[in-house]
Amino acid sequence: MSAKKQPSKSPWRDPDDAPPLDAAWFASADLVVDGAVAKRGRPAGGATKEAISIRLDKDVLAHFRAGGPGWQARINDQLRGALPARKRRAG
Repeated sequence: MSAKKQPSKSPWRDPDDAPPLDAAWFASADLVVDGAVAKRGRPAGGATKEAISIRLDKDVLAHFRAGGPGWQARINDQLRGALPARKRRAG
């Protein structure tokens, strides 16, 4: 004979029940515009910068990181300042 089935651990929920429409539900819901799901977050940039890999001395990196967020932009500003004057005007 077959063993008796164990009762389910979670109570039965009617699949037709609507979820509660609270702030958490709206925060996680997808925004649909003209039949397509709209992307969330920051819009894509104008490709003015290029991602690279560079090796820097630990003390140099620590100096810029100690300044808090924006340390990569500060490194970029320092490098831009080191360019010859005619190159800086074009950038």
